[in-house]
Amino acid sequence: MLTFSGLKSHILNKFLIIALVALLSSCDVMKRVGKEQHLLVDNTILVDGKKTSNETTNSLLYQKPNGRLPLLGAPLRLHIYNLARPNIDSIIQAKVLDHPKKVAWKTKVLSEKQFLKELQSRKNFNNWLKKTGEAPVIYDEKRAEKTSTQLRKYYFSKGWFNASSAFEVDKDSSQKARVTYKVTKGVPYVLDSISSYIATPSIDSLYNASLSGNSLIKKGQQYDAVNYSKERDRLTERLRNSGYYHFAQDYISFDLDTINTNNKVHTELIIANRAIRTVDSIIRRPFKTYKVKEVNIFTDYSYENRALPISDSVQFKNYNLYSYDKLKFRPKAITDAIFITKDALFRDLDRSRTYRYLSELRAFRYPNIEYIENEQDSSLTANVYLIPRKKFELNSSFEVSQSNIQTVGFAFSGGLSIRNIFRGAETLEISALGAIGSSVDANNNSNQFFDINELGANIRLIIPRFFLPFNTEEIIPKFMSPGTRVNLSATSQTNIGLDKQSFTGTLNYNWYPSNEVTNNLDLFNIQFVKNLNVGNYFRVYNNSYESLNTIARRANYIPDDLELGYPEGADIFISEVINNNTSLQPTNPDFINVNNIKQRKDRLTEDNLIISSSFNYIKDRRENLYDRNFSILRGRVELAGNLLASLSGVFDLSANNNGQSTVFGVPFSQFTKLELDYVKHWDLGNKSEFAIRSFFGIAIPYGNSTNIPFPRSFFGGGPNDIRAWSAYNLGPGSSQSTDEFNEANMKITLSAEQRFNILGRFYGAAFVDAGNIWNVFDDVNEDARTFDSFGSLKDMAIGSGFGVRYDFSFFVLRFDVGFKTYDPSRALGSRWFKDYNFKNAVYNIGINYPF
Repeated sequence: MLTFSGLKSHILNKFLIIALVALLSSCDVMKRVGKEQHLLVDNTILVDGKKTSNETTNSLLYQKPNGRLPLLGAPLRLHIYNLARPNIDSIIQAKVLDHPKKVAWKTKVLSEKQFLKELQSRKNFNNWLKKTGEAPVIYDEKRAEKTSTQLRKYYFSKGWFNASSAFEVDKDSSQKARVTYKVTKGVPYVLDSISSYIATPSIDSLYNASLSGNSLIKKGQQYDAVNYSKERDRLTERLRNSGYYHFAQDYISFDLDTINTNNKVHTELIIANRAIRTVDSIIRRPFKTYKVKEVNIFTDYSYENRALPISDSVQFKNYNLYSYDKLKFRPKAITDAIFITKDALFRDLDRSRTYRYLSELRAFRYPNIEYIENEQDSSLTANVYLIPRKKFELNSSFEVSQSNIQTVGFAFSGGLSIRNIFRGAETLEISALGAIGSSVDANNNSNQFFDINELGANIRLIIPRFFLPFNTEEIIPKFMSPGTRVNLSATSQTNIGLDKQSFTGTLNYNWYPSNEVTNNLDLFNIQFVKNLNVGNYFRVYNNSYESLNTIARRANYIPDDLELGYPEGADIFISEVINNNTSLQPTNPDFINVNNIKQRKDRLTEDNLIISSSFNYIKDRRENLYDRNFSILRGRVELAGNLLASLSGVFDLSANNNGQSTVFGVPFSQFTKLELDYVKHWDLGNKSEFAIRSFFGIAIPYGNSTNIPFPRSFFGGGPNDIRAWSAYNLGPGSSQSTDEFNEANMKITLSAEQRFNILGRFYGAAFVDAGNIWNVFDDVNEDARTFDSFGSLKDMAIGSGFGVRYDFSFFVLRFDVGFKTYDPSRALGSRWFKDYNFKNAVYNIGINYPF
């Protein structure tokens, strides 16, 4: 469990103290504003008389008012800055160092070193206040003029060539300034005729044949400088991928004519000849296309051996492979990663794809590609320099933990990575986990102190290509970076839950059709889970046990001062109820509850065999880690049990008492599962953003199954879900379940979150989450738990709250408080704001953002 012990406590304490002082004190925001100065408190942009406020225009402002906290409206960072003393050195000198008696008294209490350290700590704290705070933004007329000019230039770049701008300043008696910027756009200019002058004949022919048709500047468009810039980029990319090795963006220009054109723009595209610099002049020559004459690959290059002679060389498929030592890779493993080919036209795209593929191999460090020009025949020699990583790499970790089932636990894991294990750039990863712990009951019996243990092992083979008996190059070319992962893992647990043994095996293929799209196919995913200690069920699921005791007392099955025997007595009572050997009748609610407990126990204690195939699709439009305007779409389809169902008749698989076909005595699961997840972020400027998430998931059992196995079911609540409910504590539907782990086979989630900067690395958030889980198309018939029509959407839970986050750069520590806003477990008419208080709030600690 995460705690705040990992956070620098002195930073947190400073933040809380300063925030309290700033918000509750009567500190004057004008404290550091000079007599002849004015504090900038507001900017207003009027475009054709209408107020405009968006990220683009706001980014053009050279001066912005001091930041304010959302909702509260307090300029917290300005208050903090005002707490600092501008002349701390002079104050310390005047109030301390210039008083010998005070210095003498202090040095009696403290050593001289401690005394100097105490003075320095004052300076450090004062510097921290200045650095953390924000100086008052003083109105500057020159900056206002620059902003006005920048606004005019912006609208000029969008086609309003006659745009004008001005600004007005309102300075009041309290030394505060409000600036209003006024922009008049005028009539926009529209593109009319588009012509070209291209000096190099071959480029001119290529442009007219295939490039002009896809131009980003078209007749009838309103002029936009961005389109011209993108067109320049497009042409440069296409030409550099068509053999023009020396071509650069600077050779492209546009000549615009707007004189007496009645708001029309006549455009001429100009592409100049190549400029060749000599000693005292520049010579213009037509561009030439270059072909690749040779491709040389140095497989074990390093700075130390660069001057050594080559000791091993191989020619493979028009590639020359060289090695300073014995060649350790199969030639095909290397050449499959090289997209630069002999006798082909030079293409920048081939170089970038080669860099990407070589990096994904994880077998080399810092690959380098160098082109050498051969002037005699206008060809290029491509040299690829590879620096191999170490063949073997060890890693390990050690953890100490505590939870609600153990007083203390110790875990150790270690792993070994072996690169290029089969000389094809494959990587084999072998890891193992061992853990021991003392359960909360260890001291109450004669068992040993460390009565919890877990052992696990994992083997993963990563192959940088599709491992298939046939060629897939025509379907999925190598520029999509196809790869294969084979994974085998096994774990065994003692005194953890039902003491499971599990085995998992996967055969996975992944590829990347574009920079935005990731495809992942689990051709086979085999999961086998065996419960070794079913008798421990009612200890793990204690709420079910307590419910049985309550029902047994009401039915006079046991006296009020006794409990059902554990575990046999509870199982016998369930059997007696189901077989109508008690006073409970099938229509009695207590009978129904006992039957539900039995069904849940049977499902959660049964061994699971899941053999499935799944396909995952991800489209991530995020350009980099700092992009705040993006969307992510995830989709997943899983099919389980169909292969075994087809084979059950052929091999005459045995069936259990429920008529389910079994393999080694375990019924296999058969279902279809679909998940859709969409996330969208909007950058609002000033380190603020708005994010939404929507999720829909459904798993439908059929054939050999009447319900979904627990590992594939859905749950609600938790730090990354409906945050007003703890994990597994929400739903299903409107049921008033007291189960420890509530799950179902359908889920809907909708979330919205406003994120903003509070102070330095501290960020805040306000959020609303909605959603729930339901049973559908399975063996659960209770109305409160099932989704039977769109009317069931009235049981969507709603939680709202706020959070504080601290950004460590490489991860974010998150603390959220969720309040139950609409609780579907309550009766209709009394669901809103009934537990909306801190006592019933849910406090979540998490790593990174929830979506």
